[in-house]
Amino acid sequence: MTILVTGTAGFIGYHVANRLLKDGHQVIGIDCLNTYYDVTLKHSRLAQAGIDSSMVQYNDACNGVDGYIFYQIQLEDKNTLAHIFNRHKPDVVIHLAAQAGVRYSLINPDAYISSNIVAFTNILECCRHNNVQHLVYASSSSVYGLNDENPFSTNQNVDHPISLYAATKKSNELMAHTYSYLFGLPTTGLRFFTVYGPWGRPDMALFIFTKAILENRPIKVFNHGNMQRDFTYVDDITEGIVRVMHHAPKQNESWVQSTSDVSASSAPYKIYNIGNNAPVKLIDFIEAIEAELGKKAIKEFLPIQPGDVPATYADVSDLVRDVGYRPNTSVKEGVRNFINWYKNYYHIS
Repeated sequence: MTILVTGTAGFIGYHVANRLLKDGHQVIGIDCLNTYYDVTLKHSRLAQAGIDSSMVQYNDACNGVDGYIFYQIQLEDKNTLAHIFNRHKPDVVIHLAAQAGVRYSLINPDAYISSNIVAFTNILECCRHNNVQHLVYASSSSVYGLNDENPFSTNQNVDHPISLYAATKKSNELMAHTYSYLFGLPTTGLRFFTVYGPWGRPDMALFIFTKAILENRPIKVFNHGNMQRDFTYVDDITEGIVRVMHHAPKQNESWVQSTSDVSASSAPYKIYNIGNNAPVKLIDFIEAIEAELGKKAIKEFLPIQPGDVPATYADVSDLVRDVGYRPNTSVKEGVRNFINWYKNYYHIS
């Protein structure tokens, strides 16, 4: 198939594009290469697929390895995005580009409206007008907000987000449902739970902690280390995306809101959790990093930050039921793989 993937210079998008190419698909990659974190890392990810992104011109196609075409554009640029859709006519769209980060949304809300709302509207419109067979898009475990039922189930209410980032992801789910209902566009939203692994983002805990420990700097441990996260290895996320991609939801006229699954609809629409189904305390996660590095962290214990959820825990029963998949990479294995990558990438003996 021809699959358009947004955010292919990003963490998850990089892994998904590589997997799709290995499976024999043609990938149309899009990324704006913004400066939210070190752009050098984004260039390095693209280089793995033969893309010299330093030479890419806006809206010009750049060919990488066989089957990979890359564009550097802003998804907010509706006309340019429409041109790419019209040119390549993708069968499936996997939308992973977004302004990430809960805490950053507290200080720069405009970036989230532009990248997560305006851009997603353009993706929906392009899918609608180009007969895309399936739109798979990234949502987030952060949509659960004030929900205190564990594990988090896609049948639970998610109307109380506690960050603008979470609110934009919840908005994406509502927008997708509208297009599924009005235009018959099959859409699947995936609520990711704390993704980590090689080529990860520098603003995330594993990257921050590893770098600080190696440099003998203290790390900030929020909620005094009692925060719990359902850490999910990036290869498990990628596998889930690929499996879901092949299972586009269908219309279900027997669906009734009052008695049916709220993560589905009479329209061709579905929401899944993708998490490891095994929450880990932050302090235990840090101990796993220390064990792999052979070095203790200098810890600064702090209260919970605004916008942070105390615990996440994914119920993935519908993912198992529908596509036969359950993430299962242990934190020990995942942390080891990340640290091996980190040392190799930054040339640390």
